[in-house]
Amino acid sequence: MEKFLYFPIQKLMFFSRKTKRIITIMYDFFAVLASVYFAYLLRLDTTFIQLSLSEISTFLITSIVTVLSFIKLGMYRAVLRYMAFPAIGNIFLAMLFSTITLAVSGFLFQSYLPRSVPVIYAGLALCFLGGPRVLIRSYYNHYFKLNKPNVLIYGAGNTGRDLAYALQNGGEYHPIAFIDDDPAKQKSIILGLRVYSLSQMTDLFDLYQPVKILLAINNVDHQEKTEILNRVSMFPLEVQSVPSVQEIASGRSSIDNVKDIELEDLLGRDPVVADNELLKKCIFNKSVMVTGAGGSIGSELCRQILSQQPNTLVLYELNEYNLYQIEKELKETVKLKGYKTLVVAALGSVQRQNRIEKLMMAFCVDTVYHAAAYKHVPIVENNIVEGVRNNVYGTWYCAEAAVKCGIKDFVLISTDKAVRPTNVMGASKRMAELVLQGIAEREVGTNFKMVRFGNVLGSSGSVVPLFRQQIRKGGPVTVTHPEIIRYFMLIPEAAELVIQAGSMGTTGQVFVLDMGAPVKIVELAEKMIMLMGHKPRLNFDQSLNCRDHSIIDIEFSGLRPGEKLYEELLIGDNVEGTSHPKIMAASENMLSWNEVNDILSELDKYCHDFDIEKIVELLKSTPLGFHSDHKNTDLLFRDYLYGKVVNMKTGNDNN
Repeated sequence: MEKFLYFPIQKLMFFSRKTKRIITIMYDFFAVLASVYFAYLLRLDTTFIQLSLSEISTFLITSIVTVLSFIKLGMYRAVLRYMAFPAIGNIFLAMLFSTITLAVSGFLFQSYLPRSVPVIYAGLALCFLGGPRVLIRSYYNHYFKLNKPNVLIYGAGNTGRDLAYALQNGGEYHPIAFIDDDPAKQKSIILGLRVYSLSQMTDLFDLYQPVKILLAINNVDHQEKTEILNRVSMFPLEVQSVPSVQEIASGRSSIDNVKDIELEDLLGRDPVVADNELLKKCIFNKSVMVTGAGGSIGSELCRQILSQQPNTLVLYELNEYNLYQIEKELKETVKLKGYKTLVVAALGSVQRQNRIEKLMMAFCVDTVYHAAAYKHVPIVENNIVEGVRNNVYGTWYCAEAAVKCGIKDFVLISTDKAVRPTNVMGASKRMAELVLQGIAEREVGTNFKMVRFGNVLGSSGSVVPLFRQQIRKGGPVTVTHPEIIRYFMLIPEAAELVIQAGSMGTTGQVFVLDMGAPVKIVELAEKMIMLMGHKPRLNFDQSLNCRDHSIIDIEFSGLRPGEKLYEELLIGDNVEGTSHPKIMAASENMLSWNEVNDILSELDKYCHDFDIEKIVELLKSTPLGFHSDHKNTDLLFRDYLYGKVVNMKTGNDNN
């Protein structure tokens, strides 16, 4: 029977809107006539009645008025398969008006109309007119929506209810139940969906085989959200979240526009309220330059600097495309917000001091944020001269240009890899810190500050986007070592703290940012795999079915040259708090300018000669704390190069 009814309804769904309206009006017209006629038959307890002209007139008037009232109430504009409860209410209202019309027209035409006929007619008309509409909607839900994948909604509050309603009338997902921690909501039914506790999740998973859990819990803080994520990550279901109320209200998103779990949700870090005075101190109504403006940190610095409305923002960047992108974005923001900031896009290398000086003088720069650096450890290990030139001499030339141009504040973006470095990138950044501290001792006109922090999520080369890409491809997810641990911070949070740190303290100070609790990378990978609806497998665990396509393998590739298991933010234990709870001041050994200058002169000679071995030896002998026990992999290092050539000739590649 169901199969017999399915095909006519399916065909009806694909008629044009105009055709469906005509069919519906004709049906309603004859349904009203039938309802009145059958009301007479039931009242008179007969199978046939002889109708006079007055009864026929009453029937026709009732039918015409009913259809007109449906038209007035917009019943033929409503799409049956999306018909909601207000439309059903309109049917009751129209039936009340139709029943009154039947009684009045019967009186006016002096037709034979027993007093119980209008009451019987009202019940029959509701069944004949409202029933098919409800049935069509039910059939649509039953046959057409079963093709949508099942999802669970975590959170039965206002956001969850709005999401369930949007999904029920949408074409992507089929909500099957709510999950909520509130005992008062559990066992209740909302929009036809039962509310369960998280403890019943296993039963729901086995019964409905949902493909996702949609989080509709925007009113909780990061810590609570992280706890919820930890609990739901035990199930191999993809977890996505609903946009925040602010995003929906601003029109940037809609309630059914679900999205992947944000990076901050994996960290569980609650944002600290920024000190507006510190944010504005070196920026508001001033001319600001950002080197490396097109990079991950540099571009976010530019966005936040612009929000403090400087007079001029000079974007200094070597990569033309990155410069174009950030300039375009910032100019659009200026236009949208009505700022008066002049955005200047300047191409150039930080190793060209003369170019930097000319720009600083031309645009009367007051503050410099030096974010330009080569930071990818293996790349710098393979290109040592360029890494040293850019990170050490680029910083030196920018600092000297700042001194000559009378720049008031100069802030270096440093890294946790500068602490007891085991790679050239970290050693070069530590050397850059010593260069600034030496110049700070020599010069008093410019305030030199250094801000040191760890990994930022979402930056170029960040592990989270890489893991997400590997998971979407079906794996494997590559982790360098099972015990490797890293500190993480979000780019916007890091940039905001950098700006605030640069506005405090005295010249030559090193500031370190509170990175929160360290994260074990393999656990982060496992959590991401689970939250994306898969099962992690370490070292090809035979207990998991190798044919199961939901399994994502985690492989350990080994530490890369110069890579640490643990990163540090401080060289010693001498650290002091500041006025900001997330910023600390480090007291560390420094060199005089004369000592720094001697090192720079010797290092410059070795770089000019591409004497890789001497460069590494000098960095190790300099009080940077640099030590490394891995083989030199620079592309021009003679032993490494000789080994590559031999392997190429013999057809082997052991490197």
